[in-house]
Amino acid sequence: MTNPNTVVTWVDARERLPRSGTPVAAAITGRYPADSATESEADTALGEEFWLVRPMVFTTLHWSEDGAEHRDCFVDSDGVVRLPYGLTSEETVTHWAELPTLPGGMTHGILGEDVQSALQNAWGTRPPT
Repeated sequence: MTNPNTVVTWVDARERLPRSGTPVAAAITGRYPADSATESEADTALGEEFWLVRPMVFTTLHWSEDGAEHRDCFVDSDGVVRLPYGLTSEETVTHWAELPTLPGGMTHGILGEDVQSALQNAWGTRPPT
């Protein structure tokens, strides 16, 4: 069986960003529900603060569905864009870590006909059907 243990090294997003196209675990901070208070109401911010981890991809250039251009940003599977901490955004990425590779391999993703043999290699036996 493949060793399921892995070491996570968190990187401060204010100090360094990943290479473009890198899948990462991103530590995101913000407020839920999103704060709609004006600057004069900043002392009584709405919602509850959070800090959580989500899988994302870092990219140096991303175009949102509405045509907006984003640079040096983290994008989740729903297309939500989050900027590194310190930049103007409702939710920001404080830290990031490279995702581990798939068990028994050196890649983050496998598609198509190679999946079954990769699973077999990771399990050391034929995968269940």
